[in-house]
Amino acid sequence: MIVLQHQHKEKRKRGVILTLQGLQKLEAAKAESEFEDNSGNRYTLEQMSARTRLAINTVMKIYAREVGVDRSTLKRCFSAFNLVLESNDYSWVFPQGEEVEEPEIPQPQEKEEKDMEPELPGGQVPLNSPFYVERDSIESECYKAVLQPGALIRIQAPRRMGKSSLMARILQKAAEQGYRTITIDFQIADREIFQDLDKFLRWFCANVGLGLQLRNQIADYWDELFGSQVSCKMYFEQYLLPSTTKPIVLALDDIDRLFAYPNLASDFFGLLRTWHEEAKNREIWRKLRLVAVHSTQMYISLTANKSPFNVGLPIELPPFNSEQVQDLAKRQGLDWSAEDAKQLTAFVNGNPYLVRLALYHIGHGDVTLEQVLQTSGISTGIYGDRLQRELWNLQQEPDLLSAFVRVVNSNTPVELDFVEAFKLQSMGLVNLQGNQATVSCELYRQYFGDRFSNS
Repeated sequence: MIVLQHQHKEKRKRGVILTLQGLQKLEAAKAESEFEDNSGNRYTLEQMSARTRLAINTVMKIYAREVGVDRSTLKRCFSAFNLVLESNDYSWVFPQGEEVEEPEIPQPQEKEEKDMEPELPGGQVPLNSPFYVERDSIESECYKAVLQPGALIRIQAPRRMGKSSLMARILQKAAEQGYRTITIDFQIADREIFQDLDKFLRWFCANVGLGLQLRNQIADYWDELFGSQVSCKMYFEQYLLPSTTKPIVLALDDIDRLFAYPNLASDFFGLLRTWHEEAKNREIWRKLRLVAVHSTQMYISLTANKSPFNVGLPIELPPFNSEQVQDLAKRQGLDWSAEDAKQLTAFVNGNPYLVRLALYHIGHGDVTLEQVLQTSGISTGIYGDRLQRELWNLQQEPDLLSAFVRVVNSNTPVELDFVEAFKLQSMGLVNLQGNQATVSCELYRQYFGDRFSNS
């Protein structure tokens, strides 16, 4: 009797979960989308399902980080928020005794850059996007600096100027060299974390450890006798940094959130400065490279030798100039003259987000350049939602609103309290010369001028 042997398709264990870094990255993009597209309200599970085109149960699995899903599922979830899934955003899990057949899903071929559609502006420009605009030598300076032992790169610019996009590219260059990369986004930390230095430093060390996929060993290194700052330094020096032979690039995003907690910020920033200085003398600290990203200048008092804001490579992202705007328009298939680019650049003062939003809608035939530049109907045009959100933000801080009203209603620069000046600058609403403030662009002057002309 002939026995026919069935050919069994090879089964593979599968399953990936988000790393803490991946979860933080997704949460940050989700929070920004909720603010931009959902009136600041958190997405329901049903809305998340609709946006990601994933089943509700799958969305719950992704956020629970307890049950593995396949990598293509995470890619889809990330792409729904204009993110690119990277290797350090997930880790493999292999449930003991469980083997699941993972079907091969045919992947569409990547489009050639020239055929790619411009992405709807919002958050980080994807790493593979041909519509990312490099600014003079800034990128090359950062790429060179991150390879230096003990490097510290400080990126400062108002919101929506491209800080996160630059940070992502610095991390990508580091990863290409085999470096370990970790991102800590302070915007997604719970408020109570910032109320106590010891709790904050434990949270910080735990997050860095998770980014390196290490077990939490904080209890073994934390010593009340030495205090939390020395304990934190010991944890890095004796556990985190020796865990790999590769350099570690630690990106600290939205670090200015700490400015609201002066005592904590002073101690933490002093610690960062100490680590940077240690790299000059000790080999173990040469592994660590820091990238600090913030929207406003540092407005709390720090002694010069305890501040990380007067050392390292300072990067201030400038607005786009008209040549860059014209080049970006051409990349998106628009036959723009130099004059067209000059008009849009002047109207929004080269703000990258506002430029890209205009080009996106013009390229899709929603509006014309002439309609974008019209002052009538600004509040209902392509910038309407952004303008209303900026107004809402101002209304949450009456003193800040009052300061901005004075700037809007003045034909000459207005001297502001330096904290108010820096906050308005971080929102992208004013340009500063010292403490002298002017409205940052004609778009904002027209919109807010109409509302506050009698204030």
